[in-house]
Amino acid sequence: MRIQAAVLRDTAKPFAVEDVHLHDPGPGEALVRVAGAGLCHTDVVFRAFPQLPMPMIFGHEGSGVVEAVGPGTSRVRPGDHVVMSFDSCGWCAQCRTGAPAYCDEFMTRNLSGARVDGSSGATDLTGAPVAARWFGQSSLATHAVATERNLVVVDPSLPLGLLGPLGCGLQTGAGAMLNSLSVRPGDGVAVFGAGAVGLAAVMAAKVAGASDIVAVDLHASRRDLALELGATRALDGADPEVAAQVGQVEHSFDTTGVSAVMATAVSVLKVGGTCGLVGAGGGDLTLSPLALAGRGVRYIFEGDAVPQQFIPRLIALWQQGRFPFERLIRTYPLADIDAAERDSADGGTVKPVLLP
Repeated sequence: MRIQAAVLRDTAKPFAVEDVHLHDPGPGEALVRVAGAGLCHTDVVFRAFPQLPMPMIFGHEGSGVVEAVGPGTSRVRPGDHVVMSFDSCGWCAQCRTGAPAYCDEFMTRNLSGARVDGSSGATDLTGAPVAARWFGQSSLATHAVATERNLVVVDPSLPLGLLGPLGCGLQTGAGAMLNSLSVRPGDGVAVFGAGAVGLAAVMAAKVAGASDIVAVDLHASRRDLALELGATRALDGADPEVAAQVGQVEHSFDTTGVSAVMATAVSVLKVGGTCGLVGAGGGDLTLSPLALAGRGVRYIFEGDAVPQQFIPRLIALWQQGRFPFERLIRTYPLADIDAAERDSADGGTVKPVLLP
């Protein structure tokens, strides 16, 4: 079918909304009319990687309504309201043990831009291929074809256009606290980077009962928002004494991917503590072995979440008023995607959501 999508043809140029032909859903797939799609830092960082095929439709935090299903698709049906999350095979050892974020085929299914069989998923109006399988969805468009493995059915009474960020960024931050690091009541937590992922972590740390929640960020507005959402302290990341101000905590969490910040996140750990890393496209982390004495460091994918279980949990917390993620969101028409990217980069918008 003919759809509109935000297509990136050149990494040095902005997105352009254009018409493309989207392939029909195949076995185990569904066609979703997109209601909203979050613009994630991963979309911005990875688009400059030379190994990715161009042109490409990005977007991996989509939500919408199923319009059609491919052969053998049984977990969703037309009319279902869904959140689109990451894709996984369902058959490898990691998937079978409840760790789909570490699926043996994660890179192929989520970061190649293509189907597992190598097909692009879409063509432009000249018939040339357009990569349309970013995280199994490519949801910065009016429609997307996703696999049933990365669809989470939600209640149709929910504000569907705002739910997309639950599929990746918010799931990653909250899951890091509740799944990966297993924050307990009374623990201390330091979160470096108060964007959408970091603020989701702040809210989840409060849910877990952490007594000291420190948010570190360069933007005063985001530090203020962190305090409103559950942080007990908010520190300026540009302060050279920030590590001393944080003190020692049981858990630290870096969302920046910046080498010096990651090292600081490790340095504030108590013995027995763990640092979680999620920043994409950043620098290397170099540490003295002594810095890890009795401490741990983990790189976390997708908050160690099983989306079909964890996203409903986050929605339930939101309904209870304990995970007010809507406060992070600012909506834009799909045509304003470049303004959304600019506002996110300068700190004025925490989580842009594009409304096709």
